[in-house]
Amino acid sequence: MKEITDRPSFELTPGGELRNWQGRKEWFFNRDDTDHYEQYYEGPYKRQEVWQKRTLEQLIKKDARVKTLLEFGCGTTRFTRWWHEIGIEATGGDISPFMLAQGRQLFGGDLVMADSHHMPFKDHTFDALAFVTTFEYYQNPVQVIREAVRVGKYGIVFGMMNRNTPKLIRRKVQQAIGRNNYYVTATFYTPKTLQALIREALPDRDYTISWNATGLPKWFPTQQWRVPIGDFFGLHVKLNDV
Repeated sequence: MKEITDRPSFELTPGGELRNWQGRKEWFFNRDDTDHYEQYYEGPYKRQEVWQKRTLEQLIKKDARVKTLLEFGCGTTRFTRWWHEIGIEATGGDISPFMLAQGRQLFGGDLVMADSHHMPFKDHTFDALAFVTTFEYYQNPVQVIREAVRVGKYGIVFGMMNRNTPKLIRRKVQQAIGRNNYYVTATFYTPKTLQALIREALPDRDYTISWNATGLPKWFPTQQWRVPIGDFFGLHVKLNDV
């Protein structure tokens, strides 16, 4: 297993409730939400998952240097397992012990409990970093990007919940009435706003960005395009100066 040099910190209430990571409650410290995460992908989200994985694979495979990868916010290892299926040796990292406990039962590779703002790995431990529907929950995303390129030698691949989607209104309504805890603390990005963050985080680096959007209605004539509209987009930052 890769060397671990630090541990995450979070507050426990007397009753054992996890809270105050980033100064707020998060759904991934709630067993009512984490225990159903895998079922969500096996149910109504199954078709979307197929296209999400296809999009991410097309992006990451453009860089033949990437043989190893750290997925941060790996959760139950849903995508961590899949990286191995496409020939990339993946390690998972997450701050939620509830998610990692499930991941340990489902994944035979290395997992670490840690905070993505302070990744417990030496420089260039992995070829790349991946964030799949987890980057939306970071309060200091610029710091996370800088940590990602410190640990991931050749770049980052993002899988993101897109703000440019007709479902945004539904997400906001569900959040407001307490019907979907997954969106309460999420920040939704577009390819444009994510690229602005990357420019802020990496002003002195030479990199190439490519992206694709998916998550379009089943009846739509295409399921993937270079238009920034859809429930999901993948974005790859390829570092050219290493």
